[in-house]
Amino acid sequence: MTERITAGRFHEAEGVEDWRVLFDGAYAYFRTGTFAVGVALVEAIGALADAANHHPDVDLRYGGLTVRLWTHDVDGLSERDTALARQISAAARELGVAADPAAVQVVQVTVDAVVGAEVRPFWHAVLGYKEKGPEDLVDPRGRGPSFWFQRQAEERPRRNRIHIDVSVPHDQAEARVAAALAAGGHLVTDQHAPMWWVLADAEGNEACVATWMGRD
Repeated sequence: MTERITAGRFHEAEGVEDWRVLFDGAYAYFRTGTFAVGVALVEAIGALADAANHHPDVDLRYGGLTVRLWTHDVDGLSERDTALARQISAAARELGVAADPAAVQVVQVTVDAVVGAEVRPFWHAVLGYKEKGPEDLVDPRGRGPSFWFQRQAEERPRRNRIHIDVSVPHDQAEARVAAALAAGGHLVTDQHAPMWWVLADAEGNEACVATWMGRD
């Protein structure tokens, strides 16, 4: 039986230095430089995945390749992910492809709702997304940001009801927060850091910079 592991345990494993845990899996970005090299790396990943009977999501672009690992039968990370992460990194090195751990992120749109059941059907219909549990809508093609319907006890008339969550590598979060503040933003609260920081732009539109830390 597959055992689910925490993000911390994943990062403690040897050979996964190329990878960073975000909201919904362990991610790596490989700077392939050309489409042909990217295709070669995809082929290598495909062979490894078939051999392990464990298949990642792969997003190939002209100059790079993003890989996401997630164990679907436990709806989380497992040792199968750490093993395949090591193998994929080794395959990339054999092709002379370097990873860029700072380049990965996941964006999520959060809707604060007093009665989520009255709000979520609208977004379900207008986006054409599918339901994932009682609080989330996800793009069935895995392309667009997910929508999370966060329960709030009462309306907050002076704060936005929709904000953006950005899941970043844990070792990049403080730099991302600093960059946002330097670009004219302000800190709403760091009460929950390093799990997340709440930031806002000059007109009060909010974004949360989030990491896996504190969630295990």
